[in-house]
Amino acid sequence: MNPETNPPPALDDETLAFAGRVFQYARMGHAEELAELFGQGLPANLRNDKGDSLLMLAAYNGQVETTRVILEAGGDPELANDRGQTPLAGAAFKNEIAIARLLLQHGAAVNGTGDGTRTALMTAAIFDRTEMVTLLLEHGADPDFRDAAGQSAADMARAMGAQATPAQLDAAARKAG
Repeated sequence: MNPETNPPPALDDETLAFAGRVFQYARMGHAEELAELFGQGLPANLRNDKGDSLLMLAAYNGQVETTRVILEAGGDPELANDRGQTPLAGAAFKNEIAIARLLLQHGAAVNGTGDGTRTALMTAAIFDRTEMVTLLLEHGADPDFRDAAGQSAADMARAMGAQATPAQLDAAARKAG
């Protein structure tokens, strides 16, 4: 279908309200409701107008059981939003350790950058999330990975004034090297 000659159909108010509820279910942790909808054919990788998938919303909002339900329904842990952020980066930002573990168990790329250039490790380092940094390193995160500007997670953490993660990452880089 060519969007220029065949624009997408306009959605009625009932459909828009339903979509709004579905995304709210992900944010608020309504795992049972989502599981039922997935059983009825709702796509697990549904995205909102900002490109946030159901999985991104659940992960970012700390909804462990909902994250699990979405992953088990086929939610893609690598599906980035319009800002290039993956669910793992969202979990790293919010310091959601249990969710990061779930995402990694379901195939999230520990050094993935989505559509951007920042890894979850970089995000965790910037916000001085030492436990998250440890988890990501244990799962193979590369402390020497560089973003598009050539900066490592430790470089970024130092630039943002993080207190603990620069030394933590420097030690990991020495150990890896």
